[in-house]
Amino acid sequence: MTEAAAADIVVRRNRPNTKAARPLFSSGPCAKPPGWTPEQLSSRALGRSHRGALGKALLAEAIDRTHALLQLPADYRLGIVPASDTGAMEMALWSLLGTRPVAMLAWESFGAGWVTDVAKQLKLQAQIRTANYGEIADLSGIDQASDIVFTWNGTTSGVRVPNADWIANDRTGLTICDATSAAFAQDVDWAKIDVGTFSWQKALGGEAAHGMIVLSPRAVERLEREPAPRPLPKIFRLTKGGKLIDGVFRGETINTPSMLCVEDWLLALDWAERVGGLSALIARADANAAALDRWVQDADWIEHLAKDPTIRSNTSVCLQFSDRSDAEANKIRQKAIAKLLDQEDAAYDIGAYRDAPPGLRIWCGATIDTADIEALGPWLDWAWEMTA
Repeated sequence: MTEAAAADIVVRRNRPNTKAARPLFSSGPCAKPPGWTPEQLSSRALGRSHRGALGKALLAEAIDRTHALLQLPADYRLGIVPASDTGAMEMALWSLLGTRPVAMLAWESFGAGWVTDVAKQLKLQAQIRTANYGEIADLSGIDQASDIVFTWNGTTSGVRVPNADWIANDRTGLTICDATSAAFAQDVDWAKIDVGTFSWQKALGGEAAHGMIVLSPRAVERLEREPAPRPLPKIFRLTKGGKLIDGVFRGETINTPSMLCVEDWLLALDWAERVGGLSALIARADANAAALDRWVQDADWIEHLAKDPTIRSNTSVCLQFSDRSDAEANKIRQKAIAKLLDQEDAAYDIGAYRDAPPGLRIWCGATIDTADIEALGPWLDWAWEMTA
């Protein structure tokens, strides 16, 4: 027997025996809450108008309970809008920017996308600060009279802002924050956020295509006092006759929502409230990220993309191969590892984002069970050896 064949037998013999009960590690759509089944979904609103009494009541319930779960300031508005987090952010950018200077902060692909929107589509002159994957832009000395656009947590880079201390309480510009991978899993300082956006498909495992937008009183004042200096399509319009369309924040959606998705979101809220609310959700994500980090510290072939733990995500944890001497070979191996683990039903959707350095991306949000993260580690080691 050749040495290579003998080594292969050893590797196969070391194939882990225990798998994650739910090997669902996608960074979006993310895993459903533990115990979720489709049979739990109510059909009471199906085939009925979302503008009828029942539909509006369910939409208002989704808004009110989400507002409470996130512990938003009492005078903040929350509404359901089209097209997931992307739609919510586009609504904010197109509706609010253009009347004063803009500072754009980007450290991953979605943040870079907002830079493109502002600089190339809206054609605004903006101060742009960027950082490489795994790093964060300089947050010091930003003009607080400017509108500031940033992502709280970079889904594709595994980097988050350490806090909101760099945002002034007495700012005169607005802060517009893409919080889709942070909401429900990180301690977002909403008092420092004037416009926040997120989607149902992330930290609570809801369904895609529905976004939510958070507006502070200052954002509402801007919308009413300084109309957007451009035509707006219907799905972006938050004002009429110089006044906020208040119904959007009471369940009167701009377009037709999926009432089945609304029922699914209400189930997610049921679970989140049952496990202990926001603090418990954050604790679950922290525990999952800590479990993955323990494995990373023991593995010699992989490391965190975000080397600084103070800016490292606890949801979309991004990893890169330790040996980065051959990027093309690493891309091939990344795909091979992801494919092998998918075939083994040991882990789904764990390849790094296409524009990020080759490696792995593992969702550690609150709907993941820590035991499944702990079961994943040996499979990652096994797949690494099997794809050598």
